Amino acid sequence: MKQTTSEQSRQWQGPAVFSYGFRPFFLFGALWAALAMVLWILMLSGSLQLPTHLDPISWHAHEFLFGYLGAIIAGFLLTAVPNWTGRLPVVGWNLAGLFALWLAGRVALASADLWPTGLAAIIDLSFPIVLGGVILREIIAGKNWRNLVVPALLSVFILANLLFHIEAARGEIAAQGYGLRVGISAVVLMISVIGGRVVPSFTRNWLVQRKATRLPVPPMQRFDKATLLATVLALLLWVFAPAFALTGIALLIIGLLHFARLIRWQGAQTLAEPLLWVLHLAYAFLPLGALLEGFSILRPDLFPAIAAQHLWMAGAFGLMTLAMMTRATLGHTGQTLRAGLGTVAIFAFLIGSVIARLAAAFSSGAAMTLYSLSGALWIGAFLGFALFYGAALMKPKPARK
Repeated sequence: MKQTTSEQSRQWQGPAVFSYGFRPFFLFGALWAALAMVLWILMLSGSLQLPTHLDPISWHAHEFLFGYLGAIIAGFLLTAVPNWTGRLPVVGWNLAGLFALWLAGRVALASADLWPTGLAAIIDLSFPIVLGGVILREIIAGKNWRNLVVPALLSVFILANLLFHIEAARGEIAAQGYGLRVGISAVVLMISVIGGRVVPSFTRNWLVQRKATRLPVPPMQRFDKATLLATVLALLLWVFAPAFALTGIALLIIGLLHFARLIRWQGAQTLAEPLLWVLHLAYAFLPLGALLEGFSILRPDLFPAIAAQHLWMAGAFGLMTLAMMTRATLGHTGQTLRAGLGTVAIFAFLIGSVIARLAAAFSSGAAMTLYSLSGALWIGAFLGFALFYGAALMKPKPARK
């Protein structure tokens, strides 16, 4: 008789943290987001110099985009794919092995100068490559063809990481190169595709329970598909021609399209439920980032490009992952889907971090104070997640009575 997901997880007799994919990657991904920010602040102040081959800015960018986000993407996919395919999840020592690969990548990149040339990059890339193989195998075995777009985007993400390492090996500032832009583009598309499914679906379910008359437009209608196609084209322009006026115009267009898409999801009706409005706000940072990136190309004297990238990376990526981590952890550890004061606080901390970082780009006089505030709030948000959700992630799911 075929086992259920719950039975497979319960049969694991080792540490509970390896009983489901979201557990190790959400918990230690959050801890890494906080620790990496602490290390980054110490590096900026001159108090610390890591033995890494990456310049400090590139290390900071890499460890958020490919380190932290790599972990959260893994936790999400290892939890979602069994639901998509009906197949058993990766648990136990197989999961522990995947986690060890991710952890080895973080250690290797932070100490790359102590390793033979290129070895740290190989160790770092091994994790997403193995993860991609596992996800592709499960989707093909489950004949879940509609979700093949997910391993395709993951492949682009892996390619971006490879490009980042190649650029760094050439002595270039990888944080300003193709690898970073390809990686950001891949995650923008992941949020556009996956967020474009789950945000309106979660919202619809909640509104139906409250007998609302205005419901979100079902996901992936013609307008959504047209928006996604336009997004792919605009991001291709941004990757290969980031300073061209046409690229700036294309980014402005997709910013407006994604705002229109977001409005159709009835987010204004979710203000009473933090677990929902935070998803809508997180998605809103995606078009905001596109608009600001477009303006930074057309008017670089008024809008710094780095501020736009932080709206995408810290705003859209950071808040969306934190929102999904809290919701998934509550749901998969047998808790009520309700945000307590602590959860609302960590959302507020992250939102405050993004606002402070954006303000710093436009306020040279108070920039250092705002940078410090942004970093402190960021650390507080992710340490807060570990504090409020760590125990549930480390303990077995309570048995149903």
